[in-house]
This record gives sequence, structure tokens and C-alpha cells, in this order.
Amino acid sequence: MDDLGTPYDGPRPAARVVSLVPSLTEALVSVAADRVVGATEWCTHPADLDVPRVRGTKNPDLAAISSLSPDVVVANKEENRELDVRRLRERGIRVWVTDIETVPQAVGSMGRLLDGLGWDRPDWLAESRRLWCGPLPQATRRVVVPIWRDPWMVVGSRTFTGDLLRRLGWENLYGTDALNPAGDRYPHADLADIDAAGADVVLLPDEPYVFTADDGPEAFTRTPTELVSGRLITWYGPSLVEAASLASG
Repeated sequence: MDDLGTPYDGPRPAARVVSLVPSLTEALVSVAADRVVGATEWCTHPADLDVPRVRGTKNPDLAAISSLSPDVVVANKEENRELDVRRLRERGIRVWVTDIETVPQAVGSMGRLLDGLGWDRPDWLAESRRLWCGPLPQATRRVVVPIWRDPWMVVGSRTFTGDLLRRLGWENLYGTDALNPAGDRYPHADLADIDAAGADVVLLPDEPYVFTADDGPEAFTRTPTELVSGRLITWYGPSLVEAASLASG
């Protein structure tokens, strides 16, 4: 069954899968590219993925998905709307929903998904478990991670990104009670407060907001900034192996 307890009663191995989650699209294609028959416009990896697109993660084209006759649609509790999951199921389409807030959860969830589909587990999954699922290292760096500007939003509590950063040895300041007492996952924050939070560095990813050398760093007058790949700190899948190199960056 999926992460929310819904049984999967489709064929094994599943031969026709539509993915509504960029991370999971990359993961599934790495195992059985010919069985992934549809994906969202945001599914940018692998770069040569050539499948029908079913719009975005928040506004999937349900009719287009249905026309692909999938054995199952793969979704995520955070990235996709419960309304769309419900409407797909009302059309008689199976939906496997993942629920991921930590790196170990991601590794475990992907293993269950692949097992449920009747697919092989790839080598990168075992390597990700080895790299990420051990004891937490000592925190040696304090960071803040904006994900949007105007209005400014940052990575907060109970997020995959926050857990990944902590496992790199970096403390996400907006994941603490001091700066985020409500425990919001992606709180709004004033730019001046972000700049004065006491971080060693502000990490500026290229997704979902596309921070660049000319768009983001100029806003901060007190705290150093670093541009970072959004895929490496927000995606789970084969990118986890590459993301481990951030610890030495």
C-alpha cells in the first residue's frame, strides 16, 4: 500500500505509469523508462525524457491522464492536490500517494513504491540509504533557504529540504522554534528579518523561484549568499547521491 495506506491492486509489474512528481519521475525513469508514459511539465529530469506532458503538479490535465490508460498515477501529498487525487480515483484510475518529510522517509517511500509496482530497486537507492540514513552529524553551519521573493518565503519545519540540510551538517534557522514558533513548513518572512537571522549563509536555489546571480544576492546586505541547485536540495531520487557532495562544497 502507499504511504497513506491505500492498497495498490494493479498489475505487477506495472507497465503504464504516469508521474505527477518530478523527483519520482526521475527515479522511475532510472529503473524502467519505457514504463513511464506521462509526466508533468515540471518533470525536467532526465533531460531527454520524451513522454506526453499532462500540465503541472497543481493543475494536472485529468482528461489527458485518463487517455493514457495508466495502471497507476504516482503523486505526492505535498506537491499534488488531494482534490486531483480524488477526481482521478473517481475516474477509476489508481493513484499511489507518497508522503515525504525526511530523507530516510524518501528512501523508504521510494523502496515501497518500486516494490509495489513490481519493479527492481536500483543501485542508487541503496547508495542513498548508505549516504543519508545514518546518525545526524554535528551542525557546523547555520543557513536560511528562501524559496520565493515578493513576498519572501523560506524553508521551515518538517520539510525534506530541512532534513537534508541537517544531514549535511547545516542547521536551517527557520526550522527552529526561535524563528518559526508556529512550526510552519514554508513561512513568509520579512527580508530584513531573513538578513538579520544570524545565518552563516543564505542559500538561494534555482527552484521553485529561479534565483540567479542577478536576482537574489543583491537583496542581502548583512548575510553572504550562495546559489545552489534546487534539484540537489529539494528532489529525492537519483539526485540524492549527487547531493551528498554538497557537504564538501
